[in-house]
Amino acid sequence: MKLSPMQMHLGEWIRLTLFGTSHGPRVGATLEGVPAGIEIDYQAIEKAMAARRPGGRYASKRKEPDVVEFRSGITDGKTTGEIIEISIANKDAKSRDYSFLPAHPRPGHQDMVMHKRTEGEADLRGGGSSSARLTAALVASAALLSPLLDKLGVVCEAHVGAIGEVQAKKMEHCPPRWENEACQEMRCRDPSAALAMVETVEQHRMQRNSIGSRVDLQITGLPLGLGEPWFDGIEPALARAMMSIPAARGVTFGRGFGVVEMTGLQHNDSWGGTAEEPILTGDQPDGVLAGLATGSPIHVSVAFKPPSSIASEQHTLNLETNTIEPLVVKGRHDPVLGPRAVAVVESMAKLILCDLALRGGFLSE
Repeated sequence: MKLSPMQMHLGEWIRLTLFGTSHGPRVGATLEGVPAGIEIDYQAIEKAMAARRPGGRYASKRKEPDVVEFRSGITDGKTTGEIIEISIANKDAKSRDYSFLPAHPRPGHQDMVMHKRTEGEADLRGGGSSSARLTAALVASAALLSPLLDKLGVVCEAHVGAIGEVQAKKMEHCPPRWENEACQEMRCRDPSAALAMVETVEQHRMQRNSIGSRVDLQITGLPLGLGEPWFDGIEPALARAMMSIPAARGVTFGRGFGVVEMTGLQHNDSWGGTAEEPILTGDQPDGVLAGLATGSPIHVSVAFKPPSSIASEQHTLNLETNTIEPLVVKGRHDPVLGPRAVAVVESMAKLILCDLALRGGFLSE
């Protein structure tokens, strides 16, 4: 059976396409539909890449410089309106750590399904084309487009809201980032929770295990009415984007599943303000109604599963022997994903909001 090529696209007005693999020569993205005249802030792009980059005591020891190269669509430091190609070289891949593939697919990974989907042709090393390594291109793309949101006064800020059973305060009740070393390492604004998160992650790392996490995002400054109805509403568009981040397992908005226990009188937010400048009242009014921005902050939470690559022995099918055999995954892996995912969640939100703002005429080309 001849299988059709797999698609890796996001967006309608601004169309992003990812390419590359974790252990190939490079990863990158192409951006179509980007307006001409955006001035490239190279320092802001470097800062964004540093926020996503692995490192530190509680992250993968794979060290990539993540130098962003623009191969087309940029002239004299500004976008030209043509297709932009972003390229980021892979410099620190260690393919020998994956010598057990494809014979012994890892539990919790894409190895088996991608091997079968491609009839054995996929590059599975380091997660291949499904690897979180490709989020480097997402972050670079969002950093390039950020000036569009700056024009509207839109701000996307995220932090780690939970690791295991440790819960942080709501971001708006925390100091600005990052108050201490633990806050920096955990990407959590709550200093007390960050210290407890460090202990939790260290405990699981020492046990050769991993732990789940949650990233909380707050979006402010969206103009009233931005968005589309139904399938391309702000929430459906953000949900699709967030769930495409590797290892994401759930997305909630506003009061989330807490609405199940609420009545209409408790949940409904009344309009105040004036006819010229209406505002929603209440403790945490919805930032989106019917797919359109209300002008109130939008609160999003994204749950991430425990990293699948752990140093403990696991038993799983060996395709060559057709028997269940022990497997110990070597290599450099994160014990928790939330801290690295903060920059990715912010970037996904920026990509979606730029697309919707251009589609809705809130930004001029």
